Formats: sequence, structure tokens, C-alpha cells
Amino acid sequence: MSDAPLLAGGPLAGGPLAGLRVIDLSTVLAGPYATMLLADLGADVVKVEPPDGDATRGWGPPWVGDPSAGTRTAAYYLAVNRNKRSIRVDLRQPDGAAILRRLLADADVLVENFRPGSLARMGFDADAVRALNPELVHLAISGYGPDGPASDRPGYDFVIQAVGGLMSITGDADADGGHPTKVGVAIADVVAGLFATVGILAGVLARRADGPVRGQRIDVSLLASTLAVLVNQAQNAFTTGIAPGRRGNTHPNIVPYETFVTSDGEIAVAVGSERQWPRFCAAIGAPDLAGDPRFATNGDRVTARSTLRPLIAERMVTRSTDAWLSALTAADIPCGAVTDVLTAFQSPEARARSMLVEVEHPAFGVLRQVGIPIEFASTPGAVRTAPPLLGEHTDEVLAELGIGPEEIERLRADGVV
Repeated sequence: MSDAPLLAGGPLAGGPLAGLRVIDLSTVLAGPYATMLLADLGADVVKVEPPDGDATRGWGPPWVGDPSAGTRTAAYYLAVNRNKRSIRVDLRQPDGAAILRRLLADADVLVENFRPGSLARMGFDADAVRALNPELVHLAISGYGPDGPASDRPGYDFVIQAVGGLMSITGDADADGGHPTKVGVAIADVVAGLFATVGILAGVLARRADGPVRGQRIDVSLLASTLAVLVNQAQNAFTTGIAPGRRGNTHPNIVPYETFVTSDGEIAVAVGSERQWPRFCAAIGAPDLAGDPRFATNGDRVTARSTLRPLIAERMVTRSTDAWLSALTAADIPCGAVTDVLTAFQSPEARARSMLVEVEHPAFGVLRQVGIPIEFASTPGAVRTAPPLLGEHTDEVLAELGIGPEEIERLRADGVV
């Protein structure tokens, strides 16, 4: 077990979003990631789960918990659901829909990722939601958006990476035997969650501004989010009229800016300015490269990539990764060893940013979690509570709605909660 600080046990409210109430109907990754970010920063997030729970509770192995005790949960679910309260509700039943109406009436934000039209068929179309709470910010996440020819299709990260162009530029080049490859995490879902968080915060600010804007619906799609993060690759394509291909770890616009094999591993090197180029050449023991007119500017180096790269590679393979890290760091050249996930979180730099934290779970004991990447000087967020068990806070949340113990028992007997 690591020596990361134990951060659970603080007040439920705290951080810059303290006092913000979020009703989270989303499942899997994009929506739960967004609501976890809000919860990390102090929002009170009530996760409304279907009777069988968020599907990711079963996306294992790996697992934690005891299957005989009914607590076995996949690590996937634990990754994006801390700092939330879970209430188990069957929204298909009239009493379940009534509970959701009461939750929304007193909420600031609704987050959902139903297929477009599904929530309306449950009685929660735009007009109905607005009537319940004109101040509500309603954030909807879908695969392709609520309109257009693919609006009724489910949104899966893997497919979106393919149709959104990202897969076509990821992986080794054809010359190296490569083929289109997905990113190592569900990046379409993650960036959609990030854009959703931005949209929610902007919606809350717009609601508070002077003028007619109150609550509103905000739509974020996985496809649009993926297209948005193509940034320079998209602009390169617009400028040239040529779709970019795969380059492995090389950069389309900067050379050298890639990984090199060392005598005992691999190292990433990023020579990002003309000032760095002669220092890099000197550090690798090849100062003559800096004076070679073929490589005088970055533009020249991009053009002569196929000539220059082997000259650098033959130098890099002669020494260890640590030796090159020492030499390049001394020359103020951006560089880093290619490390695995566990090693990355154990680094002094990651620990300095508190990116490995621990939280006490009522059934699983101490869980290690990814820390919060945003640091506030005066109103910090915190990992306060562990990812909840299915329906762990049902009675608590229903009591806050004014529903008494006898009524809660009736709802439970009827399979509503």
C-alpha cells in the first residue's frame, strides 16, 4: 500500500462548488466522469441508478469486494464515481418517476446520457423539465447529438474514435506495419465529460447573470468532442486538403519530437524551439548536426525527417535512459522516460501534485484513487467519500425529500427503490 494521504472523512460539502446540487442519471463514463469532477469540487451529486445499477459495476475483472456478500464491484466503476451519493430508483414505475420529479424540482443541474428522445418518452421532455424547475441546467450527452442522421444511434467510445478521425491518426505508420489503433483510454468519453463539465459551469453562470437566461438545455456529443480535440491535425488537413496519416510517436510539425530507443528502454524527447536544437545536438555528442544546413530550422528538419532521425537514433541507443535523462535535463531539453501506469503515479512529480490518494470504503477498505488535477489556493476540492454501493444513500436522499420511513419501506417492497 502506498503512503498517499487518506483524504476521506471530510464534510460532504466543501470546495468551490459547495451548495450546487446535481442529479446524475448518466452511466458508464462520459457523464459519470463529468459529475465526478463536479463532486470533487464540492457539488452534491446524487447518482440515480437503475435497479441493476450502473453497467460499469459489472465491467470486470479486476474486481473488489465479496461476491457472496453482494458487494463485488468492478474497478471501472470505482474510477469515476467517488464523492457521490447513490440512490436506486426504477424510473419506469410511476412512483419512481415521481421521485425524480421531486429531485429535479430542487436541483441545480441534471446530467443524463439517454439516447435522444428516451427521457421525453419517460415523461421528462424539455417542457416538462422546464415546468418542474425553470432554473435547471440540463446537460445531455449522446453519441452523435439530438439531431442529424445518426441521432438514434448509441454512442460507444471505440466506434466514435473510428468515425471521428482519431483512430486514423493513431498507431504506427503503414511503413512500420501499423494500422488504425484506438487510444489507450476511452478518450472520446473522457473529453466529452470534460466538455460537459465546461458546459455545466457555463450554464450555471449564465443562469446567475442579469437578463432573461435562466435554466437551459446543453447538448454534448461524443462525436463533436472527438472532432474538437483533433486541433492542429484538423487545421493541417483544412490547410493542405490532405488527410493526415499515422506517424506513431512522431510529431507532424516538429522534429525531433518523438521517442527513441535507449540501451535499456525508451525516452521521449521534445525539441520544441530553435534555441533548444543546438543544445540537444551538443548533449547527444553530435554538435555537427546543429551546423548542418539540411537541419538548420525546424521546417528543414521536418522536411529531412527521414534523414535526420536515424542519425539521432544511432546516438540514443548507445546509453541508458537514466544517462540520457541526466544529460538532456542538464541541457534544459524537455525529456522523460517512457513509464508504465504504476510507475507514473509513484514518481516524485506525481506525488508533489497529490495525484495518488487513498479513501476508506465501507465495504472494501482502503482504495487508491487518481487525485484531483486542479488545485485551488482558497477553496480546494477533496476526495471526501468513496464510490458508493448501489443504493447506499437511498433512504438518506428520500428522507431529504420529506418521504417518511413507512413510505420508503412501501417503495422498497414495490421494487421502486
